[in-house]
Amino acid sequence: MSTRRIALLVFTAIVLVLPAVLSAYGLTLMNFIGLAAIVVVGLVLLTGIGGLTSFGQASFVGVGAYTTAWLTTAAGLSPVLALPVALFAGAFFALVIGAVTLRLSGHYLPLSTIAWSLSLYFLVGNVAALGGHDGIPAVPPISLFGWEPSGPAYTWLIVAAVALSLLTVANVLASRDGRAVRCLRGRRVMLEAFGVDTARLRLVIFVHAAVLAALTGWLYAHLIQFVNATPFGLNASIEYLFMTVIGGSAHLFGAVIGAGLMTLLRDGLQRLAPELVGSGGATEIVMLGLVMVVLLQTAPRGVMPWLLRLLPPRGRPWMDLDRARAIAPFSSRPKPERGTELLTVAGVTKRFGGLIAVNDVSFDLKAGEILGLIGPNGAGKSTLFNLLTGISPATAGTISFAGERIERMASRKIARLGVARSFQHVLLRSDMSALENVAVGAHLRSTRGYLSALLRLDRREEERLLAEAMRQLDRVGLAHLAHEPAGSLALGQQRILEIARALAADPALLLLDEPAAGLRYREKQELAALLSKLGEEGVAVLVVEHDMNFVMNLVDRLVVISFGQKISEGAPTHVQNDVAVQEAYLGVAA
Repeated sequence: MSTRRIALLVFTAIVLVLPAVLSAYGLTLMNFIGLAAIVVVGLVLLTGIGGLTSFGQASFVGVGAYTTAWLTTAAGLSPVLALPVALFAGAFFALVIGAVTLRLSGHYLPLSTIAWSLSLYFLVGNVAALGGHDGIPAVPPISLFGWEPSGPAYTWLIVAAVALSLLTVANVLASRDGRAVRCLRGRRVMLEAFGVDTARLRLVIFVHAAVLAALTGWLYAHLIQFVNATPFGLNASIEYLFMTVIGGSAHLFGAVIGAGLMTLLRDGLQRLAPELVGSGGATEIVMLGLVMVVLLQTAPRGVMPWLLRLLPPRGRPWMDLDRARAIAPFSSRPKPERGTELLTVAGVTKRFGGLIAVNDVSFDLKAGEILGLIGPNGAGKSTLFNLLTGISPATAGTISFAGERIERMASRKIARLGVARSFQHVLLRSDMSALENVAVGAHLRSTRGYLSALLRLDRREEERLLAEAMRQLDRVGLAHLAHEPAGSLALGQQRILEIARALAADPALLLLDEPAAGLRYREKQELAALLSKLGEEGVAVLVVEHDMNFVMNLVDRLVVISFGQKISEGAPTHVQNDVAVQEAYLGVAA
């Protein structure tokens, strides 16, 4: 058994024993740590990993608390029956708010969460049916067949809820959607290019985090047996964010560490401040702020990464090449017959205001053909790539792929047709392993969704995805680096890794943006051999490249553009001898 697993078992045992030995005051503290940890688990998913900063999670705690409080007092419903209604209320509010809020980006997103958090706070305080600012008293305790958990029993119930929250998020993060969630921060363009609906995914994790917060609200209401708006305001949301950062925003178990540290520090300072200065109040808040600053200076990425450094690294990964070869692969996409026209670009133009980046460009590409797209820096090659993959819509002209018009189609829909690409500037998730990065490319080859992952019903499909990723890594010669962080690889290896990710999508058309940049001579030869083999298999390849020796010996045809316009097209020998190309690109005087 690994040291990390032993440490986890020891911690779990301590947590389970503590309620039986703590005083009533200690139990209260542990209860509040557990309640906060559930909310912070959701924030780790939403903010720490998904990159969506929310200052409104306390509002969803309030939704859960008020829903169960009203149902159990005014409607006389059992607290157990009120639980699914409270969770549904949290999910419904998150759907409504998220549908509007998550369209925003940058600093507008957190600002909007502040706005609706304040709005809900003051709205609840002025609704007479919810008791106004006086709140709802006499909320009944939880009762199940006459048994009312109290004291240590209620603490164990909260511990179980924390464990369930950690499990659901851990299950999601170990899935195809979880890999996509980890790439949401700064990699949305890449995700869309491989068929991920990032808007839907952002909304789903927003709802997931809100449901966890509503669960906290349900537990809180029946623990305190009184609900008013005060604990669900903006200050509470900011505290939850502090807990997320202090524990380690990208680490699930950091939610428990952050909630525990923040709760214990606040409690300790409440007792210490009067002894030091003779009064509490603002002094306690100032002292807490100073301690937070020191903690963040000492451990800027949170406490959890610091604790993990004290433990040995993880053991041997469970997926290796031998295991991958033994797992049944996904069925391959039917490839069109070689020589069949696959891509047609007709009179395509792209304007950015008064700047014409691509001007009336036309060419075609057949199945099994390797076409090179060359031109000087700033010629519009990458812009044209973005038009072909839906990252940017064409201003004029038509683009057809396999008989379908795609010039104004979304990236994820184009990816479903069988188009995959690499990027001029490498777009990998540096802290994910090479294997996981490649598995992102295979996202569309599985049909299992978020709920399946949450309930751990996607294990067999997940195994096949990772096996496919391992096979593609072996195909490009990087299988020995499968479990290394992508950010630790050399630039040339990262570019090959991007090609493996694109191949995992099983494309009919492969678009490569400067794939040979950073590669050594032998690596270029191996890449050329791989691309030639793909062409023989019926895959069409479009390559943008500045290495003329590499391109001239690889492609069947070349298209040359300069200042956004096509100036030549034909076999490599024809293009080399074209006077216009020599003037514009090769630097030879006419």
